[in-house]
Amino acid sequence: MRTSRHSRRRLPAIGTGAGAVLVALAVVAAGDVAVPNTQSPAYRAVAAAQEEPPGGGDSDDGGGSGTSSSQDDSSDDSGGSGDSGSSGDSGSSGGSGSSGDSGDSGGSGSSDRPGLPGLSDLTGGTISIDGTDYPNPLQLRNGGPVSSAAIWENTRREELLADFRENVYGQSLPMPTEQTFDVTPTDVGDVTRKIVKIDITGPEGTGSFDLKLFLPKGESKPRGTFLMIDHRGSVSDDPTQSSDYAPVSKITKAGYAFAQIDAEQIAPDDSDSYRSKMINLFHDSGQDLPDDAGRAISAWAWGASRAMDYLETDPDIDATKVAVIGHSRGGKASLWAGAQDTRFAAAITNNSGSTGAKPARRGDGGVGGETVARVNESFPHWFPQTYKKFNDDVDALPVDQHQLLALVAPRRVVVGSAADDSNADPEGEFLSYVSASKVYELYGLGDTGLPSPDWKPATDTAFRGPAMSYHLRSGGHGLQGEDWDMYLDGNLFVR
Repeated sequence: MRTSRHSRRRLPAIGTGAGAVLVALAVVAAGDVAVPNTQSPAYRAVAAAQEEPPGGGDSDDGGGSGTSSSQDDSSDDSGGSGDSGSSGDSGSSGGSGSSGDSGDSGGSGSSDRPGLPGLSDLTGGTISIDGTDYPNPLQLRNGGPVSSAAIWENTRREELLADFRENVYGQSLPMPTEQTFDVTPTDVGDVTRKIVKIDITGPEGTGSFDLKLFLPKGESKPRGTFLMIDHRGSVSDDPTQSSDYAPVSKITKAGYAFAQIDAEQIAPDDSDSYRSKMINLFHDSGQDLPDDAGRAISAWAWGASRAMDYLETDPDIDATKVAVIGHSRGGKASLWAGAQDTRFAAAITNNSGSTGAKPARRGDGGVGGETVARVNESFPHWFPQTYKKFNDDVDALPVDQHQLLALVAPRRVVVGSAADDSNADPEGEFLSYVSASKVYELYGLGDTGLPSPDWKPATDTAFRGPAMSYHLRSGGHGLQGEDWDMYLDGNLFVR
């Protein structure tokens, strides 16, 4: 059976530039930027869904030339042995907006956890993380304090997004001038598979990429949907497939839906051809990209948002319960997608390392971890030229990754690390996670779930706060079955 659903709609970009915030249904224009509209149905629906009581229920990508290989991404972004390739961006939910979510289980936030910083510590231009000065997420550019969720959402959040776009990830691709969905559903046992062709039209042409969606059959909608930015291209059409990386049958049997976009169909992971799919639909192929234009990672995050455009139209899922997930280089993209697009109820970043969850100012973390210079040299097509000027001067960056995690607030941010993944610097990922709680405190959601803010937490243990989740798996770089166990059992779509 084949159903063609042509949601043929012209989608105007919000704001005036390619970097404007692109949050369909959940934003209102405010001059040249768009800010979360906390009164919109989409925003409030996710808040309501997440406030239900719980019940029922790689670093990265390694090497050399930056092209994909068929190996496992045991050192994904390191410039070492290479990523897995074919082996086996941006908005979601929003919480209660500026009113805060003190009614959630987090109570007063991390102040109830000994040693976690309170808002009284955030009066200067920098904060100290492991003895190093980092930019303060709760100080405005004009020096004023971010003393409420309203100030965060209406002012500081937009300042940080602009800084990340200009200096780290690049300006996002704009909304398509036209976008359609061609859906082919097939029943396979106890699962419905949908292959969705997403046609994209930009000022320079038309292209497409596929979304694969696997839905468990049942009288009710799935408990939630995991949307994977798949940099390996290893998810087939078979709903019975199972692997550590993408255990589709395990996910659907647990009552969740699983969706996948293939990063190669959006921006090939290759320095010579990364523009050839989606990017050149919006930029003249005969001209160099602007220095601050997003490259592959930004395009992958943008692709996740276009997939979310479809998921909002699918009557068989609850679009207020969609988590964007990525591993390693895909985890960099999933975090950037979740930071920008408030329709995502959760952003899951697994072993993402440099320019993911790991702070830039950590350098190699004393363990040989991936640095800004290494990732830019090994993978010149991932990030814009503007990021490369910080290769040898990371202290000059106006932002750092703890602020990126904080941009997911008040939605759930999920950090999965691996104890022996030195290239990703798991201690650095942990420090970013703890420091992001300062922004979650504005909503009464600052409880990280950790018994202490000090490294090192227990391994193979899921730590869950009302809107923050973390685990440190034993072993090395990878997205493993043990990681998925914690994601599937973690009640990520409720508070």
